[in-house]
Amino acid sequence: MRFLLYNIRYATGSGARFHLPVPYAGMLKSSRNNLLAITEFIKSVQPDITGLVEVDCGSFRMKAACQAATIAEALDHAHLVEPKYANGSLASITPILRKQGNALISRQQFISHHFHYFNEGVKRLVIEAELPEVTVFLVHLALKYRYRQHQLEYLYALIKKVAKPVIVAGDFNCFWGSRELSLFLGATGLKSANQEDKPSHPSKAPHRQLDFILHSPELRALNFHIPEVHLSDHAPLICDFELP
Repeated sequence: MRFLLYNIRYATGSGARFHLPVPYAGMLKSSRNNLLAITEFIKSVQPDITGLVEVDCGSFRMKAACQAATIAEALDHAHLVEPKYANGSLASITPILRKQGNALISRQQFISHHFHYFNEGVKRLVIEAELPEVTVFLVHLALKYRYRQHQLEYLYALIKKVAKPVIVAGDFNCFWGSRELSLFLGATGLKSANQEDKPSHPSKAPHRQLDFILHSPELRALNFHIPEVHLSDHAPLICDFELP
């Protein structure tokens, strides 16, 4: 089973052009062309499950089209997508921001799913999706260390309720690297597929390990790698899992 994790930055691109004519101007530009390139890359990888962080759910950048739905249609896969800000928050009613979310795409149909929300932080969405062999959690954790630790505590409580093997993936924003997750991994028993702590950000000269694919010990991680792909500020993570 091949798992792909990719923070696609709403398909707004990366590099110097993203900051022209003013810093972060790329967030206001059309993302349709870059999304086509991202879709072609994902198709070439042939993933069974794809976790997408920072997905445009239908803002003016996409002329109201949902990026997750567009990619899923190209793959002929099922998908789940949801804005990542809590209902009633300022971000949930702000133009552009209210259309920013995360998504799971799967070759197999989802048996069930839940959209949970952390109690703290700006980005609060947790996607929980049950598939025939595994349950997947997709997250985008807070920028503040204290909030991240509280979010991990919440995530631990969700994971402990699941009977199946789990994969927990996402942009963890761990600016101290895997050391931040040592207590979480010890409590849950999960392992990191990235045993060599390879960095994935920024994509053109990676030196930060922000993105993680964690898994139950029953799942054997094979062929983990981070391709040199520069379609976003994050590089994608790929791992093949041998199922029990």
